[in-house]
Amino acid sequence: MDSAPGPFLQPDSFPTPFPFVLVLLRRMADHQPGLVEDALRELGFGRAVMREANRRWQAMQRSPRRRSAVARYRSVLGPPQSTSARRIGDLTSEALSWSVPLWPDLRFEVLTAPNGAVWNEWLVRAPGAPGPRLRTAADLVPWSCTVDEVARAFAPARPMEGSAPTRWRLAFDAPEAENGELRHYVAEFTWGLLQRVENVRPASPTA
Repeated sequence: MDSAPGPFLQPDSFPTPFPFVLVLLRRMADHQPGLVEDALRELGFGRAVMREANRRWQAMQRSPRRRSAVARYRSVLGPPQSTSARRIGDLTSEALSWSVPLWPDLRFEVLTAPNGAVWNEWLVRAPGAPGPRLRTAADLVPWSCTVDEVARAFAPARPMEGSAPTRWRLAFDAPEAENGELRHYVAEFTWGLLQRVENVRPASPTA
């Protein structure tokens, strides 16, 4: 992990805008408290600061005078590192991305509809950065891969409803590293980053 200052990380005086990376970590703490504690130590923040950052973000979202979602992200993260057009079906979406101090090979991406509404907000692999080699279930290490990378590696994966906002789940079959036996798994992601994998059952012979 890289703790170099960037648009996600502000000085210890904790001004406004706040360090948005703490909002990402707050959601991930439900599944990976140990990894979050390690990240907080590396960043030089405590749990109380993480909770306060999340409180401020929630207050911005619920404010009666709240700005658009894109405007909120710009106010906290600054100008996007890159902006590009993204074709989704018959519509053209705008993709805005920012670098992430903890994960230098990832970007935080916000996809907007033509009317400016936010369609998606998640962590994706940075352009040109090599992704993990996902061949067996043992390769699915928390925080190592994104939802789209798992979906591609173990296609056809079936999207499932997440347990909370900013969470995704995928159901798929993957071989075990020890014997190659195909088993059925459900993976859970927060902000698009893998958090945990549950071995549900042996894969159906007809899958």
